[in-house]
Amino acid sequence: MKKKPLIAIDGFSSTGKSSISKIIAQKLGVIHMDTGALYRGITVYALQHFLEGNTINIPQLIHHLSDIKLEFKSIKGHLSLFLNDTNIDPEIRAPKVAEYVSEVAKQPEIRNFLLCIQRQIAKNGGIVMDGRDIGTVVLPQADYKFFLTASPQERALRRYKELKENGIEADLEEVKRNLLMRDKIDSERPISPLKQAPDAILIDNTHLDKKQTIALILSYLK
Repeated sequence: MKKKPLIAIDGFSSTGKSSISKIIAQKLGVIHMDTGALYRGITVYALQHFLEGNTINIPQLIHHLSDIKLEFKSIKGHLSLFLNDTNIDPEIRAPKVAEYVSEVAKQPEIRNFLLCIQRQIAKNGGIVMDGRDIGTVVLPQADYKFFLTASPQERALRRYKELKENGIEADLEEVKRNLLMRDKIDSERPISPLKQAPDAILIDNTHLDKKQTIALILSYLK
């Protein structure tokens, strides 16, 4: 029987990577894995235990990685992230987590810790995995690779609307500054930076809605 494909979808924040990847996985009948949620999960743990003033104690966080258990569980058909058996799905999208996640994600020890988890899940194929270094580092052997981008203004507006819809107060300009800061940190980090794989298909969805973006990606898969 032919092995189901590995599909890597990378790109900038608020390009719709996670929600788009989830729908594509549903349409193809394969698993979806939001790797960004894993980094956010570790950031939630760091904020709970190792926030000192305005700084996370990174050495202490790394020392206690073995205390962290992250897993996805299906709740009414929706995959939710659990941290040490507690559902943290509502927390991982909070602005405070977004503020610190890039600092956490650039640590080599943390990336290696999650790399093993990601590859283990993907080893049998049949998965759509989204993140920032899936096509370049996590799954360089992926059958299909895509890289999503959009203008900073459009991404900030999308993120702002998402926060408001979830009842989280936000300022549009502050959201944009946060996005640009994350872009800079993620793109310039020495370990697994955010970048387009040479063989990835570039999708600029500045002027495309979610449905149009999904249709475009599926057209390449067909």
